[in-house]
Amino acid sequence: GYHFYKDARLRRITRYRYNNVPVDMGGRYFYINDNGTIWAPGWSPVKTELDGYECRHGMGYTIIKGTKNNISAEVTFFVPQNYNGEIQKMTLKNEGGEEKKIKLFSLAEWCLWNAQDDSTNFQRNFNTGEVEIEGSTIYHKTEYKERRNHYAFYTVNADIDGYDTDREAFLGLYNGFENPQVVAEGKASGSVADGWSPIASHYMEITLAPGESRDLVFILGYVENPVEEKFNADGSVNKSKAHAMIEQYNTVE
Repeated sequence: GYHFYKDARLRRITRYRYNNVPVDMGGRYFYINDNGTIWAPGWSPVKTELDGYECRHGMGYTIIKGTKNNISAEVTFFVPQNYNGEIQKMTLKNEGGEEKKIKLFSLAEWCLWNAQDDSTNFQRNFNTGEVEIEGSTIYHKTEYKERRNHYAFYTVNADIDGYDTDREAFLGLYNGFENPQVVAEGKASGSVADGWSPIASHYMEITLAPGESRDLVFILGYVENPVEEKFNADGSVNKSKAHAMIEQYNTVE
């Protein structure tokens, strides 16, 4: 999936590579590690054969559901009206007769720089990446302090057991999106991006009794602040709009 705010050149929220192979690789994913069996609800990018798969597109929403080894993962994607963010409502369910302990990883690859830089002064992008972790929210604030008045965030309405914000630390050397090192090892590394390629990945350990389900709400959001309201009195980033957006969709009700 690909996200941008109004301008696909200057406001790419998630990464899009114009000559990508395959063309739709990258964006945001969910990975599940079930006792060493690694799969994704949408099949891609892991490409593990699923026991069941559904994809439904409606007016303003998409639902993707994958099932593997008696675990079902259904994700509903939609963008509410007058809301600068995408809601990703995930429902995990144990459809078997035994307790399940799984490890869930989210992934969004950030991108707020000029798309033209991907083909010209690309090395500059490796010097600008900046993130901030606040509870279960990961902020992408590249160049916010220097010359931008906008940032992005990725959050989930539950406590997390770890995170990663550096792409190379998450994927591992010579790995691609189909086989991230962190997912294979079953534990987040806690990386904090300082330049290079920033990402947002939440790590959660989830236990489900037979027949039990659990709902999670992930929000991928975008915020613009007036120049005179970029910072709080203590010099920190003004996150009031982000906090309000998170609170608005903090439950499945």
